[in-house]
Amino acid sequence: LEQYEKKVTERTLLTCISHVSYTNGYTQNLKEIADVVHKKGSLLFVDAYQSAGHIPINVKEMNIDILSTGTRKYMLGIPGVAFLYIKKELAEQLKPRHTGWFGQESKTKFDIFNSTYAPGARRFETGTPSFISVYAAYEALNLLLDVGINHIHSYLKELAKFTREFALQSGLHISSPLATEVNSGITSFYMNDASEIEKRLREKNILISGRKDVIRIAPHFYNTKDELEYAITELSKFAK
Repeated sequence: LEQYEKKVTERTLLTCISHVSYTNGYTQNLKEIADVVHKKGSLLFVDAYQSAGHIPINVKEMNIDILSTGTRKYMLGIPGVAFLYIKKELAEQLKPRHTGWFGQESKTKFDIFNSTYAPGARRFETGTPSFISVYAAYEALNLLLDVGINHIHSYLKELAKFTREFALQSGLHISSPLATEVNSGITSFYMNDASEIEKRLREKNILISGRKDVIRIAPHFYNTKDELEYAITELSKFAK
């Protein structure tokens, strides 16, 4: 928070942040950051790609101005669908840089010389969407809502605690925060040749992500402690 107090000034128009770090799973306090940046006169834009689907988000309580995310990660869909939230009163003040027929007040007007933008955030839609991705997103969202984001969040906190404890016992060097108030379901480990290790583990049916000098484990509600124990055991062999 001290960094935001220092770096965000009265000249800052837009403060863009990630809710959760893609490399180590660090979770930022959006409400506290919003208070800081709004005090300076800045808008807050949140990238929630690594949090939506497993961490509860209330854009109104957190006082978020703009938030984007998509179904490709924890929201269980496939590439092709993204979501944009903008405060209603703010959306009406903004003019899209790019537009398409879905972003117009009337989809069938097709008057390219006299654009009349749709109300609210819908004005930021562009052209025809990827329909197959929309069908996948629809089912994915229904599944997430059926299971419940709060249940998913508490379960992944439990899995993350187990992952960190077992990893430390196995001699792995954790790059993720250990404090429960700022960690997420993501746990990362410092490893040399992360990309090569990712390929080797895939041969053992272990799907993890190599990111520069870290290996990232990102379970979801369908994963178990036994699976994580197996993955960490195999990963620790490379560390040794």
